[in-house]
Amino acid sequence: MERNRRRSDGESSSVSAEDTRRKRARVYFDFDGPHCIVKCSNAGKSSASVDEFVDYDNFQRSSLRSNDDDALRSMSAGEESNFDEGDDSDISKVDDLEVKMDLTDDLLHMVFSFLDHPNLCKAARVCKQWWTASAHEVFWKSLNFEDRSISVEQFEDICRRYPNIMAIRMSGPACNQLVMKAISSLSGIQEISVNHDRLCHLQLTKCRVMRIAVRCPQLETMSLKRSNMAQTALNCPLLQELDIGSCHKLPDSAIRSAVTSCSQLVSLDMSNCSSVSDETLREISMNCANLSFLDASYCPNLFLETVRLPMLTVLKLHSCDGITAASMAAISHSYMLEVLELDNCSLLTSVSLDLPRLQNIRLVHCRKFADLNLMTLTLSSILVSNCPVLHRINITSNSLQKLTIPKQDSLTTLALQCQSLQEVDLSECESLNNSVCNVFNDGGGCPMLKSLVLGNCESLTSVQFISTSLISLSLGGCRAITNLELTCPNLEKVILDGCDHLERASFCPVGLLSLNLGICPKLNTLSIEAPFMVSLELKGCGVLSEAFINCPLLASLDASFCSQLTDGCLSATTVSCPLIESLILMSCSSIGSEGLRSLYCLPNLTVLDLSYTFLVNMQPVFDSCLQLKVLKLQACKYLTETSLEPLYKGGALPALQELDLSYGTLCQSAIDELLACCTNLTHVSLNGCVNMHDLNWGSSRGQSDNFPAVNTPSWASSNEIISESSEHSARLLQNLYCVGCPNIRKVVIPLRENCFHLLFLNLSLSANLKVVDVTCLNLCFLNLSNCSSLEILKLECPKLTSLFLQSCNIDDEAVEAAISKCTMLETLDVRFCPKISSISMGRLRTICSSLKRIFSS
Repeated sequence: MERNRRRSDGESSSVSAEDTRRKRARVYFDFDGPHCIVKCSNAGKSSASVDEFVDYDNFQRSSLRSNDDDALRSMSAGEESNFDEGDDSDISKVDDLEVKMDLTDDLLHMVFSFLDHPNLCKAARVCKQWWTASAHEVFWKSLNFEDRSISVEQFEDICRRYPNIMAIRMSGPACNQLVMKAISSLSGIQEISVNHDRLCHLQLTKCRVMRIAVRCPQLETMSLKRSNMAQTALNCPLLQELDIGSCHKLPDSAIRSAVTSCSQLVSLDMSNCSSVSDETLREISMNCANLSFLDASYCPNLFLETVRLPMLTVLKLHSCDGITAASMAAISHSYMLEVLELDNCSLLTSVSLDLPRLQNIRLVHCRKFADLNLMTLTLSSILVSNCPVLHRINITSNSLQKLTIPKQDSLTTLALQCQSLQEVDLSECESLNNSVCNVFNDGGGCPMLKSLVLGNCESLTSVQFISTSLISLSLGGCRAITNLELTCPNLEKVILDGCDHLERASFCPVGLLSLNLGICPKLNTLSIEAPFMVSLELKGCGVLSEAFINCPLLASLDASFCSQLTDGCLSATTVSCPLIESLILMSCSSIGSEGLRSLYCLPNLTVLDLSYTFLVNMQPVFDSCLQLKVLKLQACKYLTETSLEPLYKGGALPALQELDLSYGTLCQSAIDELLACCTNLTHVSLNGCVNMHDLNWGSSRGQSDNFPAVNTPSWASSNEIISESSEHSARLLQNLYCVGCPNIRKVVIPLRENCFHLLFLNLSLSANLKVVDVTCLNLCFLNLSNCSSLEILKLECPKLTSLFLQSCNIDDEAVEAAISKCTMLETLDVRFCPKISSISMGRLRTICSSLKRIFSS
């Protein structure tokens, strides 16, 4: 032994090189000392102490530096009490104790099979061969991390290196995270066993194991959702909430055993557990007396025919094919039930329940469901939808405020005793007949109903409502209704869009502020008594001949296209509605002089539209409508040249401001005199007047001839000119429209005509217009678009901001000259002007520096 201690350095180097070449494991023994590095007992446990590893530096250069090796070394912490590092005096002896040993990999595996994990970690520090042998996955099928510190990152590395680990024991504050990491990373885990004396909440979801065992005396909530275990054992006497939803491989017997062992259970979710049977539910009801929440959705083997769950408050049975009408007998014994959901129960044909606490029920996509009978005073929410054969509903409730049952095509019978019901939606229930009106009338069981929607209920033909509570009614799309009678004094809104077969309508009385009947081409009789109504539209009631309208506050009446409306009807309406301010009688061809004379009953009338009528004599209007401000006479082709003489010769309608004579047949002289004498007009429309040839105010012999021309220096401001000329002119014209006048050739408005208020002038679509000469100090808008014959354009309009010359044949020189005196011009439209080139755009901007936008093609 002394010779071994004094071996020469050269010999040692030779042996070391040979060992490295042959990959031998070098084991160093201290024969004189009391400890050895590795010693295998018969039990396969190492009780040796280590003085020092001579090759530890080489060991550190290997892959032992990774996080998982740190974790594995931490497993030896429990053995450190028997692990003596030695002192410096022992280290000096190691160099003299070298023993050569040849150990094959098979021999190392056989030896290492007797070592536990802490000693395997120690052996791995000897050399690379031992590290490789000790790291074989055969030795790491089962790991124990109890009472050892390990981070999640270290544990991830271990799982990545040893994916076939079969069992792990662990404890500590990060236990939950480590368990979930093991479940997701290790496919070989067969069993999860959780033992904890203080754990209150446990969540193990998506576990791919064969068995889960939990012994936690303080556990209150646990979730095993979407786990595929076939066995489970629970010892959790205080467990209150259990979720085993979507545990498809869990057999009925295992569910029964696990759940019944938790006597304090309050909430149970076993949805998608397809093996659950009625027998299991019976056992649960007997052992879990406090169970109040049960989700058994997607359990096809549940029938509930002999099950009693008296303490349930919430029951969910979505897509349970075994639930039928016979199952309702069992549910009716759940007297505490508050929420019931029966969506997609394909064999359910009827529901008849008398549950005093039921508040919420759902019945969606039950394809054979035909009859609903509910008697529950606390019901506050009900959803019935897409039940194609549902034909009868009977509901009794004192708490239900809103009922929505749309698109039930087969529903024919509805009975409601709902004292608090305020909103009902039965839209697209196409089989509902007229008897449904009795349900919502006074005394029909819904005394507080405020809103009713019966849209697109196409079987309704005669609708009659007598309700003092109804505020809103929608009958849109009910095309079969021919008779409508509403006696609803508080009704504020009614929708009748699409009721185009309506023949008789009565609104007596109603609280409507406005009513639009839309287009009712068959309506012939109308009665309205509305003390608060201010607006009424009868537009499109083409055959309406009898109309009784008693609306004392009515301000606007539009009877356009009511061609059968008679003078007698109009006279009666003016008497009962004396506050009318706007009256539209366009295309009311049956209205004659007698009807127009009745307009004297309307002292506030300011707007009158008699367009497209056959009127010949306008004198009744001039005599009756002294406050008229707007008069529209479009396309009144039977008016003669003398029909409007009282306007410009007799001073009729002194308050008139807007006059529309578009598409009329007045001659040129009548138009000239009208424009010259009616200086109070602010808006005049002469669109499409074929008899209008010129608008030449410079040669007119109207009122302007009585005043001398106003000679004003060019430097004078517009305000000064207006002040100087105000005593000679009272012309208030602001807007003049002469669109599409095919025979107009010349427009001349000189300064002496005193059109100081003219702001808008539209002469577009006048194809024969050749000359435009306008001097208006305040004109800001001029439209000459599509005046294809325009040749001469002279403008002296310092405030003009917009000029439209689209599709005009005028050349660029004329445009340049025209805009040179328009110092405020911002927008110029010369699109599709063939004589104006793109190169002239720069000159236009130079001439008129105020231009911001030029539209050109």
